[in-house]
Amino acid sequence: MELKAIRLEIPENGNIIVGQSHFIKTVEDLYEAMVNTVPGIKFGIAFNEASGACLTRVDGNDEDLIANATRNAQALAAGHVFAIAMREGYPINVLSRIREIPEVCSIYCATANPVEAIVAETEQGRGVLGVIDGSSPKGVEAQADKEWRHGLLRKIGYKR
Repeated sequence: MELKAIRLEIPENGNIIVGQSHFIKTVEDLYEAMVNTVPGIKFGIAFNEASGACLTRVDGNDEDLIANATRNAQALAAGHVFAIAMREGYPINVLSRIREIPEVCSIYCATANPVEAIVAETEQGRGVLGVIDGSSPKGVEAQADKEWRHGLLRKIGYKR
């Protein structure tokens, strides 16, 4: 077995979600979840089949984001893994709906940070073991940091 760190591509001014699912209808169900949860969201989806033709299935409503999701899924090259690239919405807006999709098994990350996926490769294929999302902590927040966090959440509308 070989372990690899795969750097994923974050779309400019966007986020990615990476997860695992188990059925060919994943692309269509993810599409419906995105458009029905956040009107006006822009996104691309790519899903790697793990049997049959073993194709990367793609959909979305923005060609650049479809291309981004496709590059990420193909770089991972792991079966039953999906990548969503998105703008004009945030993962927090869609994650609960994505988790409700019956064939979604897990979500590895939802981020705008630099991210690497740790992938194991065997003779059979590849699988995602986990992700390294962003940087390591540099300390514990002080009162000024706490006030900044509280202010930011209110400024962007997530708290009153």
